[in-house]
Amino acid sequence: MRSARSIPNVDLVLVVDDGSEDDTQHIARAAGAVVVRHSHNRGKASAMETGAAVAAMRDAADQPARLLLFIDADLGDTAVNTAPLVPPVLAGKADLAIAVLPPQAGAGGHGIVLGLARKAIQGVSGWTPKAPLSGQRCITREAFESAAPLARGWGVETGMTLDLLEQGFGVVEVPCDLRHRPSGSDLRGYLHRAAQYRDIAYAIAVRRVRRYPGERA
Repeated sequence: MRSARSIPNVDLVLVVDDGSEDDTQHIARAAGAVVVRHSHNRGKASAMETGAAVAAMRDAADQPARLLLFIDADLGDTAVNTAPLVPPVLAGKADLAIAVLPPQAGAGGHGIVLGLARKAIQGVSGWTPKAPLSGQRCITREAFESAAPLARGWGVETGMTLDLLEQGFGVVEVPCDLRHRPSGSDLRGYLHRAAQYRDIAYAIAVRRVRRYPGERA
C-alpha cells in the first residue's frame, strides 16, 4: 500500500478485500488505504467493478473522473514501478495502458494460455500484444465502463482488451519492472493454467458470439 501511494498522481489507494480470511483489511487500513470488503469471495472482476464504483463515489464533482490503476496484491514493494502506466493515459495518448513484466523467476508455463489470448486479440485488431494476461493496468473511467460487465474468472484481462479494441479505444503496452509470484511447474501450477485457459476460452467465445450471432464459437 505504501508503495502504491508513492506513485506520482495517485491520491487515493483503494483495496478491495474479496472475502479473505486473513488480516488484509486491517493491514491495508493501517497503511492508509481505503478498504472495501466483500463478505465472500466474488472473484477478480467483481473486485475490480467494486473498486471502480467506490472510486467514482470519491471523485470531486468539479473535477474529471479519476483514472483507474489496477495493481495486484502480490507485487509488494515493486508496485511503485507501475508508475509508467499513468502518463500515456493521463496525456490522452491511450485509453488503456498494460504493463509488460520482465521474465519472472520460477515461472513454469509453456505459453499455451498466453498464445490463446494473443491469437484472439490479434484476430480482432491485427495487433499482437506481448502481455495480454497482465493485470497491471491504467484505464480511463470511460473505457472501463465501456468494457463492463467484465469477463469472469481469469478471462477478465483478455475480455477487457478485446472489448476495448473492438470499440476503437487506444491500447498500449508499457515495460514495468515488476515482480510477483508466478505459477510454477508443479500440479498446482498446471491446475491454475488449466483454469486460466478455460476462463479465457470462454471469454473469447462469448465475444465471438456477440460479433457473429449466427455462428457457433
